[in-house]
Amino acid sequence: MAAVKHFYVLGLGTFGGALARQLNKNGCRVTGIDSRREHVEDIKDDLYEAIIADATDFDTLQHLNIKDANGVFISMGEDISPSLLATLHVKELGAKRIIVKGVSKDHGKLLKSLGVERVIFPEAEIATTLADRVTWPNIIDFLPIDPEYSFMEVAVPDDMVGKSLLQLNLRQQFGVWVVGIKDSMTGKLEMFPDGGYSLGCDQLILVVGKQASLEQLRSKT
Repeated sequence: MAAVKHFYVLGLGTFGGALARQLNKNGCRVTGIDSRREHVEDIKDDLYEAIIADATDFDTLQHLNIKDANGVFISMGEDISPSLLATLHVKELGAKRIIVKGVSKDHGKLLKSLGVERVIFPEAEIATTLADRVTWPNIIDFLPIDPEYSFMEVAVPDDMVGKSLLQLNLRQQFGVWVVGIKDSMTGKLEMFPDGGYSLGCDQLILVVGKQASLEQLRSKT
């Protein structure tokens, strides 16, 4: 049986609170820390540990088992100083993974220089996702897996229905590999379909490729 994952969330405002709740729903143990009692009270039922304290205070943090946690999330408002200070402290205390909500590009650069694994800009990421989905409604999901390659889930366009993968030859046309076909009604997934597989109208294509190749395929759907 896999061990339960344990995360720390420093800052329980709108973003941090939503993150903590979802981690709890995912079956993780969450220790939440915020200096504002009302934030902690609002979410305490979703926390493994609820701590009212200043998350920028080293003495407070060193009494926690941060080095053995699966990760630390930091979301501490629009002032960059608290998040930078908290990042310095948890880094010193041996945090394995540090993910921080960014405020600006310069803030992001500073956080990266401190060894943060990922800087998140929630508003920008949501805006980008929303704009992409209304522009290309056939694109169901898009997941970067490294700076060069990504997975993309595409609803089968009308002009591909009834055609086989061999006929479409997406690898030659767009430079992408079809790694799976999913039935959108039943959720059944066919991994690594052969060239004779014919596409239906209620199916999704899972492809992987370089960003430029995926962009080219997206523009055609």
